[in-house]
Amino acid sequence: MKEIKIEATLFVFERLDELPKAIQSLMQVAIKAREQAYAPYSKFNVGAAILLDNGEVIIGSNQENASYPSGLCAERTAIYYAGAKYPDVKIVQMAISAASKRIQTTKPIPPCGACRQAIAEYETKQNTPIEIYFMGETGAVMKSNSLSDLLPLTFDKSQL
Repeated sequence: MKEIKIEATLFVFERLDELPKAIQSLMQVAIKAREQAYAPYSKFNVGAAILLDNGEVIIGSNQENASYPSGLCAERTAIYYAGAKYPDVKIVQMAISAASKRIQTTKPIPPCGACRQAIAEYETKQNTPIEIYFMGETGAVMKSNSLSDLLPLTFDKSQL
């Protein structure tokens, strides 16, 4: 038997105002997108903002459906729109903010597994990492330099 040790490095900013100004602005866009979420069932609103290397910012918010599997998360809403509208433009950064209408979310909330896989696909496609910043409604913001820090054993096209 062989042991493999996997490490990830994440960065924690205690407050939104500790982020670089450009990232604060991107996160504010994500917060605004979060407010546009359609989440009547979970009461859990998520917003995402993506900065492309052409300077465009793409937003997404979670969109629920009474048939639960038919909904879509904010991160995938944004990343798929970016891929459809700007198929050859790289994604540089992603900001995510999540808030519950039931409890106050004060800890950083990372992307779900399905969203991590979608982000991984775009990192592989563009062959460059995507910086990911995520937070709850208030409090600390976490930064990952690449999706590989959040999903270290990525399933990608090389396995097909």
